[in-house]
Amino acid sequence: MITTARLELHPPQRDDLPFILAEMNTPAVMRHLGGKLVSEAVATQALEQDIVAFEAGTYRRWTIRRREDGRRIGRCGLFTVQAPEAPAAIRNHDEIGWTLAEPFWRQGYAGEAARAVLEFAFGELGKETVWAETSDSNQPSTRLLQRLAFARTPQHDFHDPAYPAADNPTTIWRMDAAVWCARD
Repeated sequence: MITTARLELHPPQRDDLPFILAEMNTPAVMRHLGGKLVSEAVATQALEQDIVAFEAGTYRRWTIRRREDGRRIGRCGLFTVQAPEAPAAIRNHDEIGWTLAEPFWRQGYAGEAARAVLEFAFGELGKETVWAETSDSNQPSTRLLQRLAFARTPQHDFHDPAYPAADNPTTIWRMDAAVWCARD
């Protein structure tokens, strides 16, 4: 578990499923994640994969809970760029991502969770670089990447057919350990 001032990031658990289905699998939350809701079977399978991967250390997708009341509010993870259309230079490299349930948007939780995951990536895991993907249509994530001091790498942008035209191109951002460790 990772703890911040307001949050606890827990390894994924099977009892996260009701939260994922009710609060993460909504049109608003899924808007920039392909736009389609998933079935309970697909959500269950994805959660099982997250649990196995977390335990194996292949990738980590934490469930974010508020410390004040233990309420689940989102997920934040460190995984790898998988899209076959992604440039070879970034494919299979470390990537950060976050998603919050809609009632918890615009409260600074995503940034707090992302900072904790980046600290873990560059500190505990000794990663040299962490990438991020979004699109210009996802302004909240784009602004957060800028606040976190990620560098935009337009030479790595690509068209991802898994996403609608409004969410293309996929924009690519980079954070290096030296930059993260040198920040104020």
